[in-house]
Amino acid sequence: MKAAIALAMTLTVVSPAIAEWSGVPRKAKPAQAATSVAPVLSSDSDAPPDPAPSIVPGPAYTIGLGDVLRISVWKEPEFSSTLQVRSDGMISLPLLNDVKAVGSTPMELASSLSEKLKKYVDDPRVTVIVTQAKPPIIYMVGEVGHHGPMSLTPNMTVLQALVTAGMTTFANTKKVYVLRMENGVEKKLHVNYKSLVKGKAMNQNILLRPGDMVIVP
Repeated sequence: MKAAIALAMTLTVVSPAIAEWSGVPRKAKPAQAATSVAPVLSSDSDAPPDPAPSIVPGPAYTIGLGDVLRISVWKEPEFSSTLQVRSDGMISLPLLNDVKAVGSTPMELASSLSEKLKKYVDDPRVTVIVTQAKPPIIYMVGEVGHHGPMSLTPNMTVLQALVTAGMTTFANTKKVYVLRMENGVEKKLHVNYKSLVKGKAMNQNILLRPGDMVIVP
C-alpha cells in the first residue's frame, strides 16, 4: 500500500515535465510578448537622430562661402587639392595665389583656373567638384527679434529679411543698412525701412547675398 502511494506521488511530480517533452504546448501569450517588445522598437530616445538636410549641388550651383571644393588638374597633382572657400570668397592655389570662387559655378571656376594655369602647364585640364555645400546664410544684427544667422532663401530682399526677423520698439528704422563684402572691400548699403513699407525708395530693397549683414541700429 505504501509503495503504491509513493508511486502515485512520483508520477504527479514528474507529469508536467513529461507533457513538455512530449510536445504538448503550454498556453502561450503572444499579445503580451509583442506588447513588451514594441516600446523598445518605437522608442524615440533609442532611435538614431535624423541626418541634417544637405545640399546636392547641380550644374548651375553657385559656389558660396564655406563650401569645400575638390580641385583636380589632370596629370598635375601638385596643383590638385581640397580646400574651403574663405570668408572673403577666395581660395588659394600654388603659383596662382588668391582666386575668387564665390559667385561662380564649378564649371566657370574650372575654366578660370585653366586659363590662369596656362602660364605654368601645357593644356591644363581642371575639374572642380563641390564636395560639401554650405547652406547660404545672412546675419541679422542690432535691434531685431531674431539675432544671428538666418537662412537665405532664393531672391530674398532686405525687406523680407527684416519682416522675418522682426524689430524691437527701439529700432531706428530710417538708418538700417547692409554690410557687404565685395572684392575684399566692405560696402555699406543704406536702407530706409519706413520708406520701403510705404512703397517708396524701392531701389533700396536690396537683393541679399550670402554673407550679408543686415544691421538695425
